[in-house]
Amino acid sequence: MPSSYNLFLVAVSLAMAMFASYVSFDMARRVRTSQRGIGLAWWAAGSLVMGTGIWSMHFVGMQALELPIPIGYSQGLTFASWLAAVAASGMALELASRKRLDKLRILLGAMAMGGGITAMHYLGMAAMRMSPGITWNMPLVALSVLVSFLASTLALLIFKLLRRVERPRRMGYQLAAAFVFAMAICGTHYLGMAAASFAAGSVCLTAGELGGPGLQTAVAMIAGALLVVTLLTSILDSRLQRAARGASHSMHESNARLQAANEELQQRAFADPLTGLPNRLLFEDRLAQATRRLERSNHDGVVERMAVLFVDLDGFKPINDSFGHAVGDVVIRKAASRLRDEARDCDTVARVGGDEFLILLNDVADEQASISVAQRVLASLSQPFEASGRRIEISCSIGIVVHPGHSESNKIVANADAAMYAAKRAGGSCYALFEPHMVSDVSEQLALQSDLRHALERGQLSLHYQPKIDGRRGQISGVEALLRWNHPLHGMVSPLVFIPLAERIGLIGRLGQWVIDEACRQTAEWGRDGLRMRVAVNLSVHQLRDKGLVDRIGQTLQDHGLDASQLLCEITETVAMEDIKAVQHTFEGLGDIGVYLSIDDFGTGYSSLRYLSQLPARQLKIDRSFVGDLEHSTNARAVVAAVVGLAHALGLRVVAEGVETERQRDILLAMECDELQGFLFARPMPPAALLAWAHGAKPEGGADFTPSLVGALAPL
Repeated sequence: MPSSYNLFLVAVSLAMAMFASYVSFDMARRVRTSQRGIGLAWWAAGSLVMGTGIWSMHFVGMQALELPIPIGYSQGLTFASWLAAVAASGMALELASRKRLDKLRILLGAMAMGGGITAMHYLGMAAMRMSPGITWNMPLVALSVLVSFLASTLALLIFKLLRRVERPRRMGYQLAAAFVFAMAICGTHYLGMAAASFAAGSVCLTAGELGGPGLQTAVAMIAGALLVVTLLTSILDSRLQRAARGASHSMHESNARLQAANEELQQRAFADPLTGLPNRLLFEDRLAQATRRLERSNHDGVVERMAVLFVDLDGFKPINDSFGHAVGDVVIRKAASRLRDEARDCDTVARVGGDEFLILLNDVADEQASISVAQRVLASLSQPFEASGRRIEISCSIGIVVHPGHSESNKIVANADAAMYAAKRAGGSCYALFEPHMVSDVSEQLALQSDLRHALERGQLSLHYQPKIDGRRGQISGVEALLRWNHPLHGMVSPLVFIPLAERIGLIGRLGQWVIDEACRQTAEWGRDGLRMRVAVNLSVHQLRDKGLVDRIGQTLQDHGLDASQLLCEITETVAMEDIKAVQHTFEGLGDIGVYLSIDDFGTGYSSLRYLSQLPARQLKIDRSFVGDLEHSTNARAVVAAVVGLAHALGLRVVAEGVETERQRDILLAMECDELQGFLFARPMPPAALLAWAHGAKPEGGADFTPSLVGALAPL
């Protein structure tokens, strides 16, 4: 019986085969890369979709066959051919999801898949129940089976190959692979079709069952829609998985960064940044643990002791002043290393100040054991240090407290500190065991700390102002604000006592801000009385490290309606060189808002002219130690002359403080010093006394105010 093919349907079947192949490869990747539960769902759905796609290609290809008689298909056998296609697809996806796809698995899988595809085709052909039956060309049948096996082998190899292809190039490879696999499947199908021949006069016994153009269209549309929906779902799932992986990766990175930041914060919170030793916070925590442990063990009748050694380096400040902080840092680090070497693993060595260390000795037998450690520390630190090619020698003073025995548990460190000062008073380079008579000094120090914390709110702090004299005119050109503490019991406490104390207990920042606020308030009040004064205030290193200092000073000036040029901020040279980056940043910020800037105590520290030239200062202040030696020391006169010449070369004004004699004044004026300050001209005075001076009640021999400072003074 003559037969022919509808070429349009042949083309449709080839397109469906290629589309089904492309979706199949995508399904294989989804099954492999998804989690177990999700992967199982993709396997079930993928088997159904992939099998339906391949079967629909086969069914449309069957519909492409045109005979001169009506053709139909048995429903049962057609369904069985669909099941064979789904089973073959399930086998393919299951193998594709395996981590290892070796030669044996490929061979066995190709046989199973090929058998499924062959069964699909020949069950579909059998669904055409012809009478007489179909005559088969067995060589072509065998060839179709072989092609089916080879197509399955090719599919599994492509699955394996696509695993190694990166995502940007995957689509091109997948399209090419889909075309090759589609051609192989179509080859199997049309070889099988070519192997069938129909006798003349044959009739189709199932002509009244499945068949017709409507069914062809329905199968093609349903299968196509199913493939399209599946592909879009696969693409969406892929993007969601990538987004989830990206979010997971980002979360892991964030967690890693957070953990690193936490570790860094803990390191900063509990470790000294220069030496890596525990800081005071961590030391006090370990001391508290050791104290509680001793209380428990001694309560049970076991006699155990611990000791705390307070170690302070002797002669360290001159090293910083002479050689610079870089050399000083090297000495501190090496000293810390030597202290660690003298301690045991169970002990704690901490750095609690610039050149101060604490050593916690656990489980010491008696005082002699702690003394032995102190003697080893003295011997170790007395050995020369090598730093930047220099041989540096220092010593230390050590205070020792043994507990229980010498001290209450809450005063161990304070008592060790007191013992260390006793060792210093004895000449240094020695140790001292704490004794009860030292308690009074410690108690007084603690009481003074407590009183200083409340001095502001109790109104005990005030500012006194010392005039500065213009060197050319001999007139008052400005004042310096100096902090005073009038203690209710001790009277006027020296700034040399309470300023270091404020730094030690962390109060210096609060005091410094109060000084700025009060100086600006007083300057504004003078301005309302017609006295336009420029006031100098001192900044501590703690204030310079405060990132909000510039904004607060700017706000304070604005609150009091002052011009920024009326405020002059002074910082000592030693502090400036200690943290040049912080100083430069703060000075630039203050300079930007118009505040005048000065380097105080110039010549006493370790200067760097390169850094000095970068700081936007307008003034240098010569330290009083050089001024005091001017009359008797040619070296002092040489230093002052050099500083004045350097300052003028840099366009800076020079102020000399501590001028007490007329001879000192004359020498400084001969050197063209711009401003002078000292007891020769005036002592620091309350603001009311300065205003009275401006009104004319000046002391005998006192200087007049520069006319530009004095406006229409309101009467007193």
